[in-house]
Amino acid sequence: MTNEFSNETENSMAKELGIAQRFIVLNQIRTPDGTILRSLNRHHYQTHLDKNGKEYMVDGGNDYLRRNVHDDAPYDELSVYSDDSFDVIRRSLHWGTYGPKGDQPKRYAAMSDLSDDHLKAILVTQSQVQGSLRMWFETELAGRKQGIYQSIKETL
Repeated sequence: MTNEFSNETENSMAKELGIAQRFIVLNQIRTPDGTILRSLNRHHYQTHLDKNGKEYMVDGGNDYLRRNVHDDAPYDELSVYSDDSFDVIRRSLHWGTYGPKGDQPKRYAAMSDLSDDHLKAILVTQSQVQGSLRMWFETELAGRKQGIYQSIKETL
């Protein structure tokens, strides 16, 4: 198992806002055949049998990174962290949704792909959304209001 926590992003939102703790926003790798493996929540164990005959796995969601390692066929680490730029975070932070009426199968969508109404509803109804997560949803909405980011008409 390898965990790589080095990040060379200099102009990051976390630094600008004084966030001291670095944490995982998106847990993912690219296998040698180009397959993206993504773990979206704790114990979301995902595997892929690569074209090279080796099995790759990711696990841990935003809580921890767990990988298997093949020294002769390494994967590319694509995880995103809280000290990456907001533009990267907004496309990487995924939210689970059951649709506007709660009657659809659960799917995950990037924050940048959620509608303004959906983002507002999350902030109003989901009391567990605090700290950096709340700040990012608020920043996304403010950026859309200012025309920095495009407002989305979500079709679930």
